[in-house]
Amino acid sequence: MSQPNLTPEASADRSLPKSRTGIEGLDEITGGGLPTGRPTLVCGTAGCGKSLLAIEFVVRGALIYGEPGVIMAFEERPEEISENVRSLGFDLDDLIARKQLVMDYVHVERDEIEETGEYDLEGLFVRLGYAIDSIGAKRVVLDTVEALFSGLSNHDILRAELRRLFRFLKDKGVTSIITSERGEGELTRHGLEEYVSDCVILLDHRVEHQLSTRRLRIVKYRGSVHGADEYPFIIDEHGFSVLPITSLGIDHHASASGERVSSGVPEIDNMLGGEGFFRGTTVLVSGTAGTGKTSLAASFARATCGAGERCLYLAFEESANQLTRNMRSIGIDLDPWIKQGLLRVHATRPSLSGLEAHLVQMHKLVKHFKPAAVIVDPISNLMAGASLLSTTSMLVRLVDFLKSQNVTAYFLSLTGHGANVEQTEVHVSSLVDTWMLVRDVELANRRTRALCVLKSRGMAHSADIRAFALTDRGVVVGAPFGEGENGGGPKRSALAYA
Repeated sequence: MSQPNLTPEASADRSLPKSRTGIEGLDEITGGGLPTGRPTLVCGTAGCGKSLLAIEFVVRGALIYGEPGVIMAFEERPEEISENVRSLGFDLDDLIARKQLVMDYVHVERDEIEETGEYDLEGLFVRLGYAIDSIGAKRVVLDTVEALFSGLSNHDILRAELRRLFRFLKDKGVTSIITSERGEGELTRHGLEEYVSDCVILLDHRVEHQLSTRRLRIVKYRGSVHGADEYPFIIDEHGFSVLPITSLGIDHHASASGERVSSGVPEIDNMLGGEGFFRGTTVLVSGTAGTGKTSLAASFARATCGAGERCLYLAFEESANQLTRNMRSIGIDLDPWIKQGLLRVHATRPSLSGLEAHLVQMHKLVKHFKPAAVIVDPISNLMAGASLLSTTSMLVRLVDFLKSQNVTAYFLSLTGHGANVEQTEVHVSSLVDTWMLVRDVELANRRTRALCVLKSRGMAHSADIRAFALTDRGVVVGAPFGEGENGGGPKRSALAYA
């Protein structure tokens, strides 16, 4: 049974015992893990990550939950498997030495399993049973099931042997994962495995707009609610990470804080009720190129770190070295905060991966770094190679996630010249709590930067349009426009004509 909009409150389904996988995000969308003592089928095309998910399930079980495991492979030898996963930090040889893992390789020749009328798996059962009993295994991986049945075309025999295999695993009381190649028009090559499995997970590796995206879907889960949508996942140096995007929503666990955080510019704080932004809210600064958006973001980062809190700066246009060098020209030195570990600049190109992979990566960075504030510079660059709908959807998920973590989000957005400056390209202005607009204003044949607060929910805020400049002392905001000495025109000030 599926639950399209799984929420964190859904947690583990108490009606069915479950074994936690230890894989980030997967336990959430499965409602607590895989069915204990039952087989789970993981299927997909070549290279989608089936074997890695299965191996990580066993490794995490041994390391985190004290449940020994068995890996029986039909295509790769144990030494090959150990070498393949060593780059992820998994030391299978150490687990074997500590009697937490048994690996076995079973070589099956096609002519050995041709239909003879007496085909059965008794030899495999003996071998597998011995491996399980030798260490008291609680988890088992069979990778992949096609190797056992490649010579069988009779579906009646195949179904009978599959049922015997799954029944054997159930009788041994082990929580198992069986991997299977995806077939033509079917989830699996034989089209039978999914029907005799208690849980079926489909992995998909697709390329859209020349960008690679991995997705996971729970096709079925007997006796349990589960997330039924597609979930993006990544495979990196830490293994599998799944982002349960449908678990995020407006009903955030973090309460709406009344605490204020500084923008880093005293005059802007004064425009926001004299105290700055609400903690845990989302701030958007939009404007055309060269209007000072990044300088305002750097001021906010400096203020956050100056308060002893961590700030994560996600840069899509400049490297960390470029950013720190450029900000030094206006008196903002970010290097000390980077060296103290309070500021982390993660620079990447939006075209490096798909939107969902970026979202998963941001999710991981926030979880591991635990910042009080996150800056995204700029969100408009995420539209490269993606549709407006996809980008907006991704940002909605990011906003909801950051709010759930009580993280103050600071987004920058580039507005094209000649466009409606009070409209963002990615259409997220309605989602943000505070929206500031920066623009160029021509005065006396010179261009002057101007700033105004278009909205700031939950607080009194200034409606003034103020001139501001980038000086060797950082951002300096001056007097409002529209307060001429004779009742009209811009107010003359040194800053306005700087």
